[in-house]
Amino acid sequence: MQNSRGNLFTVSAPSGAGKTSLVAALIEAMDGIRVSVSHTTRAMRPGEQDGVNYHFVSRDTFTEMLNNTAFLEHAQVFSNFYGTSKAWVEQQLASGMDVILEIDWQGAEQVRRLIPDTIGLFILPPSREALHQRLTGRGQDSQDIIDARMKEAINEMTHYVEADYLIINDQFDVALADFKALVMSQRLTQQRQAQRHQPLLAELLS
Repeated sequence: MQNSRGNLFTVSAPSGAGKTSLVAALIEAMDGIRVSVSHTTRAMRPGEQDGVNYHFVSRDTFTEMLNNTAFLEHAQVFSNFYGTSKAWVEQQLASGMDVILEIDWQGAEQVRRLIPDTIGLFILPPSREALHQRLTGRGQDSQDIIDARMKEAINEMTHYVEADYLIINDQFDVALADFKALVMSQRLTQQRQAQRHQPLLAELLS
């Protein structure tokens, strides 16, 4: 049995759909899969750790990495920059590790252009009301911010058609089971299994 190349998943969702919680639960429940840690120029917040939440870098370092095409995808959010390390992702995939990128639809599009066999997943809330409740339930934001987030979320949701798979996060356990099933199905494709079990297949067919 030998290592086959890992699968690359992009996971996109509007804010409030529960993407981060689902990804965290999947990583805890399954072996052989990791989440990419993005590079960012934004300041570290209390409780965050460099290399765990993000790789915190200066704007000059980020620009240098960008000029050296070190990112699979990158984006500017307000005045801060975010990017996914191409070298890290390639290294993980080559070792047989599956990798998840938690990114928006534009980032997913950039990644697919560079790595065409990327598997795109979109997570949606069960209703607009549920999404509004989740955005309001955080209790930290003004109505203006919540309204802006809702408008942004609705725009983001129109891009679900660009993904290969769609999960509705109504009941968390069901959505998590769907997510696990997706990862397992990709590991069991004939092509990947044939690569992984070359010696066995040679023996069986000799």
